[in-house]
Amino acid sequence: MRCRRYLMLVTFIKMWEVHLVVHRDTPENNAEIPFDFTAENYKRLEAILNNYPEGHKSAAVLPALDLAQRQHGWLPISAMNKVAEILNMPAMRIYEVATFYTMYNRKPMGKYHIQVCTTTPCMLCNSDSIVEAIQKKLGIHIGETTADKLFTVTEVECLGACVNAPMVQINDNYYEDLAPKDIEDIIDELKAGRVPKPGPRNGRFSCEPASGLTSLTEPPTGPGFGVRPDL
Repeated sequence: MRCRRYLMLVTFIKMWEVHLVVHRDTPENNAEIPFDFTAENYKRLEAILNNYPEGHKSAAVLPALDLAQRQHGWLPISAMNKVAEILNMPAMRIYEVATFYTMYNRKPMGKYHIQVCTTTPCMLCNSDSIVEAIQKKLGIHIGETTADKLFTVTEVECLGACVNAPMVQINDNYYEDLAPKDIEDIIDELKAGRVPKPGPRNGRFSCEPASGLTSLTEPPTGPGFGVRPDL
């Protein structure tokens, strides 16, 4: 039993190193491939840096990396090196940030990044059926990208929309209160080049109770309600 647990731990550590921490040069991701911000993004970067006082520009590392990723589609090591150069930081400090936050994608991604939440509230609302529908619709599994480079599917922890479970995040948009047919329709719209309307898919406006309001169902009382008459 101890040997089995040890082997499982070693396997987990190796997977963690390969996928999260250790950089391995590949033809599409190595320091020899140049990266630079566009002129438009240099203006955005300047605006970001102006939010921080002199001597504290390193605080801009998160938005600077995000800007690089949005420009490139993912975050190669040459983009990290460019951010380190601009912020005058050791490159290792940048790598530490990029490998800590899962929002940074350090390998090529599809045009549409489908992040499926399978944490407890979504799981209890049958997020497994959403995962199954996505995999069947796209013909890929979690962690894979379609051959046309259009979709990448990943499984993520809580995205903070528990009351609207099950849900997915696609690029910057949340799609909530999903049934398998909903996610299939969303994928079809994306394939057609349209951006589906974000938000709940079950008729809710936002995150109000699914069965209807249970409070604040009457017009609000006027000023002075409940105050003693002599006051």
